[in-house]
Amino acid sequence: MLLRTIASRLSSRTAAAASSATSTRIAARRSFSVNKAENWIDDVSLDTKLVHGGVCPDEKSGAILTPVYMSTTFVQESVDKYLDKGYSYSRTNNPTVKMLEEKVSLIENGYGSICVGTGMSATASCFNAFMNTGDHCVITNCSYGGTNRIAREQFEPLGMSFSFVDFTDPQNIKDAIQPNTKLIFSESPTNPTLTLADLDAISAIAKDNGILHVCDSTFATPYIMRPMDHGCDLTIQSLTKYYDGHNVGLGGALIASTPELYDRIKLIQNMHGNIMAPMTAFNMLQSMKTMGLRVKQQSSSAMKIATFLESHPKVVKAVYPGLASHPQKELADKLHRNGLHGGMLWFDVVGGDQAAIKLMDNVMRPWTLCENLGATESIITACAVMTHANMIREDRLAAGISDGFIRISVGIEDPDDLIRSLDHALNQL
Repeated sequence: MLLRTIASRLSSRTAAAASSATSTRIAARRSFSVNKAENWIDDVSLDTKLVHGGVCPDEKSGAILTPVYMSTTFVQESVDKYLDKGYSYSRTNNPTVKMLEEKVSLIENGYGSICVGTGMSATASCFNAFMNTGDHCVITNCSYGGTNRIAREQFEPLGMSFSFVDFTDPQNIKDAIQPNTKLIFSESPTNPTLTLADLDAISAIAKDNGILHVCDSTFATPYIMRPMDHGCDLTIQSLTKYYDGHNVGLGGALIASTPELYDRIKLIQNMHGNIMAPMTAFNMLQSMKTMGLRVKQQSSSAMKIATFLESHPKVVKAVYPGLASHPQKELADKLHRNGLHGGMLWFDVVGGDQAAIKLMDNVMRPWTLCENLGATESIITACAVMTHANMIREDRLAAGISDGFIRISVGIEDPDDLIRSLDHALNQL
């Protein structure tokens, strides 16, 4: 009899939860951000949101920072009151991670987000959430190498198909749409070639055809561009990059523009168990506060370095969205706010691939030869053997990524020091 009673209560509870799933998730999602309106001025800036982002002092202790909840499970007062406090098991929801998810959503101008272990986990979550066997995706032909690889190596064998097309012309996307197209996957600016996608035009094409449009805007950061301001349904961020910004933590986020899309990605996060660790979320909550300061410095320094490179006799080409010579400068100015164009650029040198490899091998500090980007340290990357080594070579070359492609991520050091180091390396060629 007791077992029947418990089973009946659980069944009733499950039905009630199913009928009010959205409100339950919203309650949990908002649990740390209920600020009293009288305590805040209206219409605070993005810089202020990056620092505070709805975070309230802890009710019990007054701690100004969100606590780290290193707890696997959460005690329930009774069977009938299961989930009344919003938490049961940290694979599904954790208070520290939930605060980061809410803050990311706020900064990205979305409805809700999931924070997961890496940027690639966010990308995989997107494909898993919105593609099935027999479905088709129109995807940029130039993206982070891992995105290209997972489409080809994991999802194509499962019966999904991908058309890799040049996204610089929206007509290419329109022409590639098939009756079974479920997703349009943009990246702007692209990694590593820094081409841009006209997100407004692509979003209009997606909506006209009933297709979801997702954009990976890791290079831009929300400080420069928010895809949802341009009609995108979903945004991907590798939090490892500019959100963390210190070469410390790994993380990714998938942000949804509507409650329905949020419910779907939250379910995927729960089923896959790829939720971010609480300690990582706590660190991200702190590091993202300085994103604006870092991005402004990095953009300013990148512009100065790009201008130097463009005029150097040993440089064949320098590409940066802020340069007047960028083929999409008008679109860059339309998409990117406040005249900022980020900390990423690339260049080719006289002597081709071998000379480029020699430069990367011998450039002096403060430059560091390694992977990653968006950090306080300035990084030089050999994309052909690092970030994009997993692309089919012919596809990589067709996208403009040569064997000696030099990608640089500008940090927050003195730009004159960075220029002196590059000048010395270039003069040795």
